[in-house]
Amino acid sequence: MNYHKMAEEISSGLQLESPPIALSLVESAPAGIPSLDQEVPAACSLWRKAESGVFYAPAEKHFNCPMGTRTLGFDMPEAVQRELMGLAQKMIGCGYIAPGEPEKIPTLKKKKSGIVYGPLRDFPMEPDLILMWLTPRPAMLYAEATGTCRWTEALPTPTWGRPACAALPGAVERGQPALSLGCLGMRTFTEVSGDRLLAVLPGEKARDFLNALRSTLEANEAMRLFYEGHKVKFA
Repeated sequence: MNYHKMAEEISSGLQLESPPIALSLVESAPAGIPSLDQEVPAACSLWRKAESGVFYAPAEKHFNCPMGTRTLGFDMPEAVQRELMGLAQKMIGCGYIAPGEPEKIPTLKKKKSGIVYGPLRDFPMEPDLILMWLTPRPAMLYAEATGTCRWTEALPTPTWGRPACAALPGAVERGQPALSLGCLGMRTFTEVSGDRLLAVLPGEKARDFLNALRSTLEANEAMRLFYEGHKVKFA
């Protein structure tokens, strides 16, 4: 698959200001890909770093955020487990989450030693996930192209909430594209604009999504012309 061309078409169609990034869950450090050599405050920080280059982040580079470590499904040493327990208690104690929530937050089950991150346009392997930052109008197009807002389904796919990283295992385990409103941690550690939503696309759905996006853009242009014509009747 030509990821460079795909990235360009997705960026153009969804009017992205930041490039789409890709993640691949790997069982060992891939040859020829540099390993991350710095500490970051949270796993979601790596999404922004991935906008500028491809790198491999082993499990331990995610440990500074115990909640992210859990949702990404890494085995945690005892010290990180204790931090996770303390963080969950803090969240419950201040009313950020309800007492029964932590054990229900999804986690990535695929076996891995780390994750390869990078811009989709330069990605050297098949991605497990593709992430994008969307404003509301492109998010509408994304939902239409992925079919997650169709009323022919039992229920339209919900938009995910905190923690933002929970949308990643949600998309992988369900095999369905996801949209997340994000969380305060994501806003803090990524410094992404407050008007951005997080789109999470399973890599296996990339080709189908691109074809659907083309059709969605054509359909929206047809409806735009219709609505503009209807609007002028009332000017």
